[in-house]
Amino acid sequence: MTAAEVITDFSRRNRQSDAKILPRDELTALLDSARAAGKTLVFTNGCFDLLHAGHIKYLQQARSLGDLLVLGLNSDASIRKLKGPKRPLLEETERAQILAALDCIDYLTIFDEDTPLELLQFVRPDILVKGGDYLPDEVVGKDLVESYGGRVELIPFVDGKSTTNIIDTILSRYQGEG
Repeated sequence: MTAAEVITDFSRRNRQSDAKILPRDELTALLDSARAAGKTLVFTNGCFDLLHAGHIKYLQQARSLGDLLVLGLNSDASIRKLKGPKRPLLEETERAQILAALDCIDYLTIFDEDTPLELLQFVRPDILVKGGDYLPDEVVGKDLVESYGGRVELIPFVDGKSTTNIIDTILSRYQGEG
């Protein structure tokens, strides 16, 4: 592949990744079509502030469970409620663009609610995925998904990989420097 072909391919992929970020109503229509075609829909959600290798492995494993991975991304306002006024570090549009560029994510939508329950009612995934720091009964939406025959899958986290650890490392290395 020539350099020009690489640049063209990269540009094409970036345009396509923006098309993965959808409002709830457009997402619902696409998922209805995918469901009618017999596709297995996988859903997960989270903040994904400062994307790291643990996030990538988690998302790749989630995607491997079905035909389409839908990501519910917490809005800036919902992250502030969950993690405090200093978070997120990256605004929702930037986090969405970074995540949409990943091949393992098929669709992404941003949600403002405190939990993804309302979004789950629209998506109606076959498989609801959460990280291994949850117990099955703690997963928001578990009862809903199981009520129509879906299931919950828990994926273990990669040890030592977290946004908090990255923040702590940056602070310890650069604290006091001008």
